[in-house]
Amino acid sequence: MMTIGKLGRAAGVKVPTIRYYEDIGLLPEAERSAGNQRLYPDSMLSRLCFIRHARELGFPLDAIRDLLRLAAHPDQPCEAADQIAGEQLAAVRARIGQLKALEGELARMVASGAHGTVGECRVIEVLGNHALCARDHGAGAGVFA
Repeated sequence: MMTIGKLGRAAGVKVPTIRYYEDIGLLPEAERSAGNQRLYPDSMLSRLCFIRHARELGFPLDAIRDLLRLAAHPDQPCEAADQIAGEQLAAVRARIGQLKALEGELARMVASGAHGTVGECRVIEVLGNHALCARDHGAGAGVFA
């Protein structure tokens, strides 16, 4: 059995994150010691590492929940897991497209800058007036929303 701190260090996850995963059901509720300290079986380390790795790859929490359910049935076909991963790949590709558009717009703003004062600064001007952008890049929504 591991304490929450030891589990967190072993998995590279902060203690509040472990508590959060437990609260939302990605991790089962931990046993408690006589002193009310959370205690986790060693098997919880692989589950937490699975969750951390999936988060690093950008999977949303609901998709991770589905993948964990699938992982609990190793003899089942992999089609559902492939579909979830395919959806994540499509989302990543869409974000890459948005980032490339943002890169182009920022490069254009910087290249057209080089004025002497802030009052003449193209960067400030474009940020203040979205109509001056070369293309629509999600005004108001942002890439990281």
